[in-house]
Amino acid sequence: VLRVLKISGREGYRIAVLMNVESNKLGKKDIVKIENRYLEPHEVNIISLIAPSATINIIDDYEVKKKFKVEIPQIISGLLKCPNPTCITNQKREPVKTLFRKISDKPLKFECVYCGTVIEENELMNYIGV
Repeated sequence: VLRVLKISGREGYRIAVLMNVESNKLGKKDIVKIENRYLEPHEVNIISLIAPSATINIIDDYEVKKKFKVEIPQIISGLLKCPNPTCITNQKREPVKTLFRKISDKPLKFECVYCGTVIEENELMNYIGV
């Protein structure tokens, strides 16, 4: 999650990463805490792609102010790179932002609106971060 959010630790944020934390609902879970950092909507979309069951908590003054589950959007703009080298979004002379449509939930699949190339769930990490 930190890598796809482009957080290296050098930004000055206080970061805590906990893995395999006991959870009554999930059995085990991972926790990423980033102090003084609020997620932008496109960052929540990225998290939904790599951790579809994630829950985001907004904490202020040691109190949970907002809590929500991430939702995988139907349309993703500019977050995934199309794997098709001939797609218009990969042409340097054509400044076209990528656009993918979700075509399946289980298994998760996205289709490029421009060329029809499909990215499957197990390939998503390879194409996140245009």
